[in-house]
Amino acid sequence: MTLTRRLAALSLLAALAGCSGGGHHSTTETVTATDTANVTPPSGRQAVRRPSLDWPRFGYDAARTNRAPRGLSSAQVARLSERRVRLPGTVDSSPIYLSGARVHGRSRNLLVVTTTYGKTLGLDPVRGTLLWSFTPSSASKLTGSAQISTATPVADPSGRYVYSASPDGLIHKLRVSNGREVTSGAWPTSVTRDATHEKIASALNLDGRYVIVTTGGYIGDAPPYQGKVVTIDRSSGRIVGVFNSLCSDRRQIIQPSTCNGSDSAIWGRAGAVVDPRSHDVYVTSSNGPFNGSTNWSDSVLKLAPGSLNLLAHFTPRNQAELESTDADLGSTSPVLLPDPRTGETTFLLQGGKDSTLRVLDLSVSLTAVTGAAGKRLGGEVQSLPLPGGDQTMFTAPAVLHSAGKTEVFAATGRGTAAYRFASGRLQKLWENGNAGTSPVIAGSLLWVYDPGGGLNVYRPDSGKLVRHFDVPSGHWNSPIVAGGRVYVPTGDSNDHSSDGELSILRG
Repeated sequence: MTLTRRLAALSLLAALAGCSGGGHHSTTETVTATDTANVTPPSGRQAVRRPSLDWPRFGYDAARTNRAPRGLSSAQVARLSERRVRLPGTVDSSPIYLSGARVHGRSRNLLVVTTTYGKTLGLDPVRGTLLWSFTPSSASKLTGSAQISTATPVADPSGRYVYSASPDGLIHKLRVSNGREVTSGAWPTSVTRDATHEKIASALNLDGRYVIVTTGGYIGDAPPYQGKVVTIDRSSGRIVGVFNSLCSDRRQIIQPSTCNGSDSAIWGRAGAVVDPRSHDVYVTSSNGPFNGSTNWSDSVLKLAPGSLNLLAHFTPRNQAELESTDADLGSTSPVLLPDPRTGETTFLLQGGKDSTLRVLDLSVSLTAVTGAAGKRLGGEVQSLPLPGGDQTMFTAPAVLHSAGKTEVFAATGRGTAAYRFASGRLQKLWENGNAGTSPVIAGSLLWVYDPGGGLNVYRPDSGKLVRHFDVPSGHWNSPIVAGGRVYVPTGDSNDHSSDGELSILRG
């Protein structure tokens, strides 16, 4: 019996004493995040910081597996009820969670979210009340406009700082203790010379010394913009590396209008994905020109750690068709597929807007970037339809690697599906017609938010529905499971609203 099945069996036994199933019978309580929390630690005990209990970024880890080792049992899920928190902004992304953080001189747990206009909020994770807030100087001018960001913040490994994005193109380093901005060194750091055209849409990432940021363009494909990747030294705020997907021979942040190519964004929800062993960085670009030397549109790109030197690429045979029909390969980021026996990343999975999932062999499908090799097209080892037969994938799949097996869970606007990865191929395990954003595995359960309104909880091996929760509708939002609770921000960034909601599911 696999580890996942053993955990699921234990959860099922525990659930026999309670009530599980697909019914929704929770109560909903609404509070406002602008209320100030005043929670006293239990009877003089000082919480101890345990980073292993954190959910420090979108996707849980730098590889964006969307898989946390701890979660809730089926019995605990059956007892959850919803508290709905009003927020001073829309969080069209996911929260992050820090356990035992030092806040206002006390050790406590902390939930952090960033709104579409760059407000970053430190919330009490039990009640959702406000512990601190940071508002960028541009918020008063931009609130209500179409200039937004949908980037999830990322926590510093020390637990002392979080990094967040604002739609003015700045990356901010904020103190966990009180939300105040660090302004020493080069902080805050600008990653664009034209924030009106270059959008920070994807989640921030962090690996070793570096905060990793990607940029794209705004809805409507209004030029000029070039998708880029930027590494920032998290201590000093100094920019270490820049890769431009167009005009890639220019290794600095450029004025978009000075490049002869435009419209290649890096905007998948996961942004940059980091191999946990080699620390190589993987991204996927979207539409624009391709020449295999300086312009790399509609390509999966392998970059060196820190410097972001381009190491290898995969560009599909139909790149010209993708470009002409606005069918971005980069509507989602690459997914690392570890070898089921060794855990070493040997394959990638890539979705897109042409109805296709592609499996890429790193040793075969990705080729060099100079001479004839740079112009090579094609090389995928397997192609299969997207879940639900949808045309487009906008989400980041979850990857479960344990007990010598690798499984992938993906969702689109038309369906959710599970696959087993073995011998370089994906084999479908189950599929349903329920829409979803980026799936999350926490412990032995799979959580998928339906942007039409609802949160579904499944058993990963079978796809059996454990429970459905009626939460509000949204857009890119995805849940996290931490501290014995589930957090789902809701609302759509395209509404350009200055308020929003957060659902807290708690026992």
